[in-house]
This record gives sequence, C-alpha cells and structure tokens, in this order.
Amino acid sequence: MGIAAFLHYIGGKSFGPAVFIHLLTAFLLGLGLSHIYRLAAVKLGWTAFKLTALIPRIFFSGLFFGLLFQLLYVTLTAYLFQTDSLNAADFLVRTFNWTVLFLLWSVIYFGFNFFSRYRQAEIQNLQWQAAKNEIELNKLKSQLNPHFLFNSLNTIRALIDESPPKAKKSVTGLAEILRKTLYMGEQKTVSFSDELQLVKTYLDLEKMRYEERLTVKYDICRGCEHHKIPALMLQTLVENAVKHGISKLPAGGEISITAQFKGGNLVIEVVNPGRWVEGGSDQNDENKGFGLPNSIERLKLLYGREDLLKIENKNGLVVTRLILPDKTI
Repeated sequence: MGIAAFLHYIGGKSFGPAVFIHLLTAFLLGLGLSHIYRLAAVKLGWTAFKLTALIPRIFFSGLFFGLLFQLLYVTLTAYLFQTDSLNAADFLVRTFNWTVLFLLWSVIYFGFNFFSRYRQAEIQNLQWQAAKNEIELNKLKSQLNPHFLFNSLNTIRALIDESPPKAKKSVTGLAEILRKTLYMGEQKTVSFSDELQLVKTYLDLEKMRYEERLTVKYDICRGCEHHKIPALMLQTLVENAVKHGISKLPAGGEISITAQFKGGNLVIEVVNPGRWVEGGSDQNDENKGFGLPNSIERLKLLYGREDLLKIENKNGLVVTRLILPDKTI
C-alpha cells in the first residue's frame, strides 16, 4: 500500500519539497494502515475463512481503510502545510481511489494466502497418503513372508520321507532364501536380477521335490537386470505357478519365465500348465489364492494402477503377465 500511495501521487506532479512531503506522508500512511489491516485479519482468523465469508469482510474493510487513509492524510497535510481548505468532491474521489487500492491489496494478500494454504494442505495430504501407502505396503510384505515360508516348509516336509539327503540340502537352500527375503523385506523395490536370483534358488529347491516333473525355462532380455520391481512379486507368481499348476498335474510340466522391454515397461510373463478360474486358483481348487490379491494391491499402491497384473488361459497354459513401469509413485 505504501508503494501504491507513492505511485498514485507521483504521476503528473513536479517534484519538489512539498511534493516529497506529500509522497512520504502517503507512503507511510499506506504502509502503516496496510500493516494494521493484515495484523487485524490474522488475529480475527480471516485467513482461514471460506470465500463466501471473506468477500463482505474484504469489501467493508477496504471501504473503512480507504476512508480512514483519506481522513488521516487530509488531517496530516493540513497540519504540516497550515491549510484548512477541503474540497468535498476531491475528498470523495480520493477516498474512492484509496478504497480501490485497499481492495486490490486485500485480493492479492488473501489470494496469496489462500494458494499458500492450499499448497500446504496438498503437501500434507501427499505426505499422509505416502505414509498410509508405506504402512499398507509393510503390512502386505509382512503377510508375504510367512506365506512364502509356509510353502517352502511344505516342500521340505514332503522331502523328509522321500529323500532325507535332499531334505537336508533343501534346508540349506531355504536358509539362503530366507536370508535374501529378509534383505528384500526392508525395501519397496529391488533390482530384477536380485529377484530373479531368489526365484532360481526357490525353483532349485522345488526341483528336488518334483524332480523330472518340473522343468524351468528362462528368456531374459539384456539390460533389464537393474530395472526395479516390487520385492517378492515375481517370487509370488512363481510360487502360484508351482502350487496351482505343476503340483496338480501327475506329469508336471514346464514353467517359463520371460522378461522383455515393451513401450518403456518391463513385461514379465510366467507361464505354467493348468487352467485359471477367476475367483479361484484352478478348476480343482475353488479357494482363492492369497498371493495374487496381495500382489494386485501392492501394484496399486506402488504405481497407482490396477491393470498391471493380468492372468489368462491360452492353449492349456496359464499366462500371468506383469507390467512394470520404470518409476513408482
């Protein structure tokens, strides 16, 4: 307001001592009254008001401070220059001008304050959402670890009677897997190469149980080793392929794992023999599997999308396709 007062009076006037005093008086009055206006608005809590409640307050405040400014200005200049002439029309015009300036100042001040509060609220909301997602992801990962451990222990239990030496070797393999999962459990995402190494260790353990009933084929593109993927995500899909595919078939079959870049995304496919029934695991198991709903929810939290995991039947095979963008949200 002080600067506005200065500009208001400087136009069209020859600069001299009297004009300088007029300008200084207007500047100091504008600066002081706008400061008082701001303090009063903050103390009365106007900065937190909604627009409908704020508009009439801005209007009447602008009118009040415009009139107050003109009264003080006329009084001070009359005292300083020992003049008592007062033109009513000129007084009203100048009062109107100052009212407009105070209204403009109010719009700028409260507008800036509104957008600052809006941005702060948006930042807080994003921080809250991130914290919520972090808690949910940790919850999902804490569910995955016992789920994986349960499957692995079932494998070792089956080997104890069939082949004690293999069971012993499997315990060693399981210890290695648990070491890696503990490391991965502390992270949202891991490199594809780390996840793939875990999967290979797990499948080696399962091959001790299923022997010739389980074969594995890998088709991994170059350059995808460092692409970040959700921790234990591929592991979960492979577990499902073994549990709901290979274990249900007397002759077993082949699990195929491919990874290729398509459209900037890493597309991973896990293919196994069997049949997928939506709402169940396969035609002989109507209980919905735990790992897939968990994976879908994790993908939604990490990438904000619900279309990144797809399962379909194709020529007697179950194809599970995982699409992983380059960045999480």
